Amino acid sequence: MTIGFIGLGSQGGPMAQRLIEAGHPVMLWARRPESLAPYHDSGATFADSVTALGAACAIVAVCVVDDAGVEAICADLIPAMASGGVIIIHSTIHPRTCTRLADQAAARGISLVDAPVSGGGGGAAAGTLTVMLGGDADVVAKITPLLRAFAGTIVHLGDVGAGQNAKLINNALMAAHMALAHNALEAADAIGVDRAALAELVKVSSGRSFGFDVYARQPSVGAFAHGAKLLAKDVALLGEVMGDAPSFAVLRDTARPYLDLVAHSAAA
Repeated sequence: MTIGFIGLGSQGGPMAQRLIEAGHPVMLWARRPESLAPYHDSGATFADSVTALGAACAIVAVCVVDDAGVEAICADLIPAMASGGVIIIHSTIHPRTCTRLADQAAARGISLVDAPVSGGGGGAAAGTLTVMLGGDADVVAKITPLLRAFAGTIVHLGDVGAGQNAKLINNALMAAHMALAHNALEAADAIGVDRAALAELVKVSSGRSFGFDVYARQPSVGAFAHGAKLLAKDVALLGEVMGDAPSFAVLRDTARPYLDLVAHSAAA
């Protein structure tokens, strides 16, 4: 059973590589031919179009950047795949995009599962990603052995869209934790506590979080510009899902001043 993979960026590339190294037959397609160069001696095969990849593969994973990219890929992929196929969306996008595409796929006898991931390129390369799944339980069971090639934790959260909802909440919480870390270390400066020493203390104390660790190792506020841009996108998406729910407002209002500060510092 050939697995198609589309989206060979900093996270998708290592995920595809792990599938290849696990012995799965993998077919790749990339919009830019140079993205395929690292895989020429890997044992993977290559498609010259999304349509050709879809026609050749029973399962296709998509790991592109945004909703527009996923929709463009699926516009060619869904008509090309045979009934019984499975599309796995690893991108972090709006849950409604996943449910809409799942309906289009179902009309052709194809299943769609949303499976956003957490852990970055390093986690993908190490095989320790967290995968958040939304979709039919039988389909999830079918693809889980494949996901183990790059995942350390795999959680099925509900129907299509549930994985995206979980990822958006996770990323909003990450943004809030980084905002709290920023303010905690600013507070240290304000009252004369050695900032670097406090950072080391918190890393082994009850105030620790993954977000604090990430913030503390940034050389400057603006250095996190790329990550903050992605977190800001996901906070905004969660806002579209939840509206003005009080629980979202707390996450948003905690995270937003820090995310705005990073964007301003990077642009300065």
